[in-house]
Amino acid sequence: MNEYQQEDIAVIMSNIEKYYKDYLQPNNNNNYPISGKKYDEKEILSVVNAVLQCHWTEGEITKKFEKKFGNFLGLNHVLVTNSGSSANLIAMKTLTSKRLGKKKIIPGDEVITVACGFPTTIYPIIQSGAVPVFCDVEKDTLNIDCSQLEKCYNKEKTKAVFLAHTLGNPFNIKRVKQFCDKNKLWLIEDNCDALGSKYKKQYTGTFGDMSTFSFYPAHHITMGEGGAICTNNPLLYKIAMSFRDWGKDCYCRTGEDNKCKKRFKQKFGGLPHGFDHKYVYTELGYNLKNTDLNVAIGLAQLDKLEDFIKTRKKNFKMLYERLYAFKEYFILPKKTQSSEPSWFGFPLTIKENAEVNREELLKYLNRKGIGTRVLFAGDIRKQPVLYNNKNDIKWLEHPFMGNTEYIMKNTFWVGVNPLVNEEHIKYLEDCLDKFFNGDLLL
Repeated sequence: MNEYQQEDIAVIMSNIEKYYKDYLQPNNNNNYPISGKKYDEKEILSVVNAVLQCHWTEGEITKKFEKKFGNFLGLNHVLVTNSGSSANLIAMKTLTSKRLGKKKIIPGDEVITVACGFPTTIYPIIQSGAVPVFCDVEKDTLNIDCSQLEKCYNKEKTKAVFLAHTLGNPFNIKRVKQFCDKNKLWLIEDNCDALGSKYKKQYTGTFGDMSTFSFYPAHHITMGEGGAICTNNPLLYKIAMSFRDWGKDCYCRTGEDNKCKKRFKQKFGGLPHGFDHKYVYTELGYNLKNTDLNVAIGLAQLDKLEDFIKTRKKNFKMLYERLYAFKEYFILPKKTQSSEPSWFGFPLTIKENAEVNREELLKYLNRKGIGTRVLFAGDIRKQPVLYNNKNDIKWLEHPFMGNTEYIMKNTFWVGVNPLVNEEHIKYLEDCLDKFFNGDLLL
């Protein structure tokens, strides 16, 4: 790059900083945001820099992000994807590879999970030909009831456990890991809502054979659209890369050639000996890569991750202190023992005898400008995708699923994201106080 290019780029960057300060700085908004991205000029500068490099597919910026993200978690292998849902799909498909021998998951094998969660934790199990086996959850932590694990286990068919850390609250990793280790099962951690959460001082997303992350704007950091798969297992990493990259056998990254030193020296299937390894396909894969343009946003966000986590924890603490006054109406969230959650949201579950109608309450809060969400799919068994296709989609469930059904009808959550401040939280407290004192006015 010559001095004239450098000068022109400096002018572009200076104008972008000015544009941000003049037009994009966030203004004060009284609405209580359920989620949202927090950014400044650094994200814009980062993505414009990526644009000016004119390498818009996966490249050096993605590699830099993967290394930095892996260093944060203390994991050896990070694979960026185009979404957290894609990461879940790839993780599950990875376990179906013939390269895993007898440990591979085949159609009809069973995977233990919960029905109370986000659909794309569960869909990949079905899409891989396996059968989801649903355990119930606890009302206060909203995570798997580990006392049901053994009852859901089938010695001949169970191959894996696939669980999310609900709203950033870690599931009981000690119990789940002991169960998986004893029965030689795979463990996939869906860590999409829990970046920065810790269990016994160790980050969640580092306990399973694989873990997944989402970088959608609602999450702890964003790329706009994006996700990642993480692992310390080099074989799982290579298989995951294959499924992400069209199913190719070659594991060279963009811009690399002949990393295996055998590009034209091997025999595969019915192909002629020496067929170019870059065009050999050994898995039924997809194209679920991301671009350097998206990842450039995430790279700038990574520098702010520690502050974002602190803010989420601070907001959760303020919410708990303010909303404790309404404990006669709500089951307040309970963090898992030995954990330090990096909360995704603040869940509230209406108590059995509280005589509160959730629909009325949520409509009231939304009229007041307070964003709310139910707990994702509520109970996936009741969603049309499963409920209306009982003859086509197979699943198993523990006999007692009462808490899952209760949460479907009575749980919601509010935001703890970095856009939330003390004024928002005080406003929520005031609105709840008015609601429980009869203010139902439009």
